[in-house]
Amino acid sequence: MPAKNRLFLLEDDTNLAETVGDFLEEEGFDVDIAYEGEEAEDMLYEKHYDLLLLDVNVPGKNGFSLLKEARERGVDSPAIFITSLNSIENLEEGYKSGADDYIRKPFALKELLLRISTLLKRNFTHKEGERVKVAPRVEFDSVGSTLYKNGAPVMLQPKEMALLKLFLSHQGEVLTHETIYDHLWNFDETPSESALRTYIKNLRKVIGKDKIVSIKRYGYKYLP
Repeated sequence: MPAKNRLFLLEDDTNLAETVGDFLEEEGFDVDIAYEGEEAEDMLYEKHYDLLLLDVNVPGKNGFSLLKEARERGVDSPAIFITSLNSIENLEEGYKSGADDYIRKPFALKELLLRISTLLKRNFTHKEGERVKVAPRVEFDSVGSTLYKNGAPVMLQPKEMALLKLFLSHQGEVLTHETIYDHLWNFDETPSESALRTYIKNLRKVIGKDKIVSIKRYGYKYLP
């Protein structure tokens, strides 16, 4: 039998932590749980995990600081923030600390499972100093989740950043509108076709119009 994926969960709500942990173990994962920041830090020192699930507001060191410092130590596992925070500034801080995705409370367990499965299939890990060439004179730093053009950082909105990461993980593949909606919008949000067009337009301004191809009434494709 193939080895189980090992997940790490930081959540200070005991009932929620046990509910999520039990659900994921029933789905075939091994799950280790920490309830506060310092305990989580010790566990991340001791073991390698295939994916991290991190609540933001926990006793001790918060999830943002925990992940940022883990990335600096070379921890390259994909990470999802579990949070009740919803401002743009909070989300930008989360991505800058090295997150790959976030999910807002309250959430459906099946939605969390979908996001976990998507990241594990992508195998999009963080390597220190790694920059991915996106277009001529445009690079993406997967450690800091920062896009650079001509050496200068370019600020993206959280959903634009999530869309860029999705394209980079599926280079040359046609992504349907539904696939993109599922990845960019939370369970309790309503996907917007006009908003998606705006995100595409903004990314094209940075990486070039010819790098993202529109497939009429179907989806988009990023050309490596």
